[in-house]
This record gives sequence, C-alpha cells and structure tokens, in this order.
Amino acid sequence: MKQKLRRILLIVLGIIIGLAAIGIFYIRTQTYQPTTQAQASAEQAKSLDGTLVFKGKSEQPAVIFYQGALVDNASYSLWAEKIAEKGYTVYLPKAPFNLAILGENNAEKIIKENHIKKYVIGGHSLGGVMASRFAAEHLTDQSLDGVFFLASYPEAKGDLSAFKGGVLSLTGSQDGVLNRKSYDKGKAFLPEQTIYTEINGGNHAGFGSYGEQKGDNPAEISNEEQQAAIADQLVHWLQQLD
Repeated sequence: MKQKLRRILLIVLGIIIGLAAIGIFYIRTQTYQPTTQAQASAEQAKSLDGTLVFKGKSEQPAVIFYQGALVDNASYSLWAEKIAEKGYTVYLPKAPFNLAILGENNAEKIIKENHIKKYVIGGHSLGGVMASRFAAEHLTDQSLDGVFFLASYPEAKGDLSAFKGGVLSLTGSQDGVLNRKSYDKGKAFLPEQTIYTEINGGNHAGFGSYGEQKGDNPAEISNEEQQAAIADQLVHWLQQLD
C-alpha cells in the first residue's frame, strides 16, 4: 500500500514538474526580445542582478521603470540611454519571467541599495499598472517625485488621485493593444495635475524596441522616431518636476 501511494505521489510530482517546465518554456518562447539596436544600448548599461542601470547625475531624480508583460527589460534601452544622457539615472529592473506582476516591489530594493533620495517610477502596459500600485503604497514618501505611464493606466489598487507629485500619461495614436475603455476608467485614479500626451503615429510596441506585437496596429512613424519622442516627453516632464 505504501509503495503504491509512493508511486502515485511520484507520478503526480512528475506531472507537476512537467507542466511547470512546459509553462516556463512557453513563457520564454513568447517573450519579446530587444532589437539589435536596443541590445547594443543595453550593453552600455551596468547590469546589477538583471537590473540595467544607465547612469546620470546623482543630484537628479532617478527613473525606475517596469517592463511590459513578456517584454525583456533591455527592450527599453534606447530611450533610457537618451534620458541618462540628459542627467537622469534610469533603472530597468528585470521581473521574474518578464512579468512585472511578479516584481511589483523591485523598486524598493533599488531605492534602498542605491540610497536614492529622489525618484520617479513608471511602466509600460502591465508594468505601469504595477508601478502605480507601488506608488500608491508610497504616496507619503517624500522621495517620490512623480509617476508616469507609457500606454498604461492605474486601477483601484494603484489609486493616485490624492498624489501631489507629477504624473504623466503617454500614449500612441496607433496603439492597438491598449484597452481604451479601461484607460478612460483609469483616469478616475489619477490626480487633476496629470499631463496627458499622445505620440502621433506611435503604437504600443513602439514604447519599447522589440519589433511587432500581437494585436497591435502598425506605427505610422519609425521606432527611432517614437523612441526619440518618448525621451523628449519624459525629459520635458522631468525638468518640470525640477
């Protein structure tokens, strides 16, 4: 009886391990990888336990950014490098399985380990939702200067309506992935000083540099142009916070 029970347990364990392996393999095959250009920029950054760090000036607010679902964090290196050139250190943490929902508190580790005194936090798509949740839990933190969204929005757990700092919501006119109804509902969780800006011709995948994304519309501008527009908008917003 004991041997039979042991055999059953081993079979069940084998099935669980097999399913887990299949799940991990599937996630890895579905992950969007950075373009050659983005990878080249990523190689210029310092890597700390998977977090890419583009160094700026210590006196400027740091920028902490959460990746979109199943998008490798190196895919955001092009605009991150441009922002660092303007003096703002950018941190691109890598969440487990490239899912920000599994790394919501990555910012806390970055802030503590790097002794960051001022920072803004943001994210792309699902990453923005997770960034807003982190920010909502730190609304009274004097070191939090602002929150930004790239083709994203907050929900109830990321309610920022009482936030006194700066908020930027950046979208693309050709975005075919962003749920516009949810985006509009999300405005109820944003403060009145939120700045809403749209990149004409930009799409969802263009907020990173990883090629085409399922369900997205074709962009009417090049990825290079959208990356430049993202950097320009973020730098302008950061300068306003200063």
